[in-house]
Amino acid sequence: MKYSRTKILLIAVSLFSVYLLPAVAEATYKEGYYNAMNGKRKEALKEAAKQCVSSHTRLNYSDLPNQWQYTDVYPELVNGNKRWWDMYSDAVYLINSGQSGKTSFSANKMQREHSVPKSWWKQNGDVEYTPAYSDLWNLYPSDAAANQAKLNYPFGIVSGNGTFNNGVSKVGPAKTGFGGGSGMVFEPDDRYKGDFARSIFYMATVYDDLPWVINYMFNSESWPTLRTWAYDMLLQWSRQDPVSQKEIDRNDRAELYQRNRNPFIDFPELAEYIWGTRTTEIFYIKDQGEQVTPPITGDPELTLPVNGEALDFGQVAVGSTKVFYLQVQGKNFTTPLSLSVSGSARSQFVLEETTIIPSALNGGGVYNLPIAFTPAEEGSVEAKMLIYDGGLSGSVAVLLKGEGVAKPVLSPLVATDPTDITDNSYRANWQPAKEVVDYYIVNRVRYLEDGTEGEVLESDTNSLVIEGRDPNVMESYTVQSSRLDLLSEPSNTILVMPSGVSEINSLTPMVIGMVEGGFSIISNESRSGLRVFDISGRIFAEYSVIDEGESVLLPAGVYVLESPAISKPVKMIVR
Repeated sequence: MKYSRTKILLIAVSLFSVYLLPAVAEATYKEGYYNAMNGKRKEALKEAAKQCVSSHTRLNYSDLPNQWQYTDVYPELVNGNKRWWDMYSDAVYLINSGQSGKTSFSANKMQREHSVPKSWWKQNGDVEYTPAYSDLWNLYPSDAAANQAKLNYPFGIVSGNGTFNNGVSKVGPAKTGFGGGSGMVFEPDDRYKGDFARSIFYMATVYDDLPWVINYMFNSESWPTLRTWAYDMLLQWSRQDPVSQKEIDRNDRAELYQRNRNPFIDFPELAEYIWGTRTTEIFYIKDQGEQVTPPITGDPELTLPVNGEALDFGQVAVGSTKVFYLQVQGKNFTTPLSLSVSGSARSQFVLEETTIIPSALNGGGVYNLPIAFTPAEEGSVEAKMLIYDGGLSGSVAVLLKGEGVAKPVLSPLVATDPTDITDNSYRANWQPAKEVVDYYIVNRVRYLEDGTEGEVLESDTNSLVIEGRDPNVMESYTVQSSRLDLLSEPSNTILVMPSGVSEINSLTPMVIGMVEGGFSIISNESRSGLRVFDISGRIFAEYSVIDEGESVLLPAGVYVLESPAISKPVKMIVR
């Protein structure tokens, strides 16, 4: 629901302590409180939100019920007494006249429940080293039985009725795609799924530097911190159960004690900007409250691939791997799709992913699923891939097939002189391959003043017209053959000189090629007697022997290179 701003009168008195609160609390954040978030997006926005709210007063874990008697009670009285607002059960627990929060809590045998279990960040037996241990946005009053059933399980969707179900809290085996590897999960009531989602978003923002020794839902990294399956589920929960007046009131009251707020309550769309549908947008405070991302409704629908479709990898060399991408498209998914491969050849077809998360499908685009084929022996093989779960009523089958062939042996090619030379083009030539090949690769290199520039071209025949030649720039080319995605060794190098054409064995047996920060040697053999002079004429460096292809790096400056193998000195500028 769209939330409103109200004013609340809070007076707190107990037999054991007195809490002096402002007479009137404005139910809104202070001006400038969230300014650091303006103009940010995605991970930078998450870091800015942390900067805004992470500094807060650390509360005493034992005393939390004394704060909860103001933050977590129903607005209506029961026979003149406050009633604890327990999001884990519908049991009626009262704070009777004359009782403090702690006294009532003890009398009702209620428990302090961490929504994100403290065992998930435990280090050397210690859980109290972090303020997360008593953070009001991670702890809530709980019915004892529900708390004990929840244990340290992650949030998720329970398959069936579960092993514990009190009508509000459900615990049981995880539905496929949920749980992050935990066999059991805790599922809250629909009324509170958004509340818990926004609490976990807060935890993933403020405590993204915790070690997260149990990582069902969290990863130890500043972004995204939440695992993909987890934030997809929590986003849907947040959409289905939008911010309520209960959360708004709690946010204001919690700030009185802890001195910070939950930004995911103040800005219901904030999670969408960080993990959800609006990560490409820039967050501005002035724009908030306008557009709200609706929950996903309607039946899940998979439009691609079509049931019975075939994916043919063709011929692949035994022991080599070929990756194809299967197009998957659909909408209205709130739970992950599952993928599996069956058949006697299933080990030769590997799925790089065994689930597809809802956010990868619901955006309207096409998701490219990588599938790798590595034949173990020669011959044709087939397997069947199934796509299921995600709320689909059945499954979609895709036939995977391919043929393993002997690994080809490719001989090096022999490049020959170019022909048809003009000021802007020439034809590169080479002798045909001795073996059957699929195509040829031409590796073109241009030697410019500020370095080399490379280009890779393909040809179906043993020649190729190369466009874009500059008659004042030297070039070279080598060629390779390709068969079943394997390449031969590069051929000999052919030079295309500014003043004409010369093979590597021509009258210019050594050429200086520019590389970033220096030069390289193009030659058919090792050379000797290369000297490098600086601009003042001093010998900067001498090389008794320098090999073909060797690169020499120099400080920025102007140099002259001289060698018996170079027809005339070469001036060079290193930037």
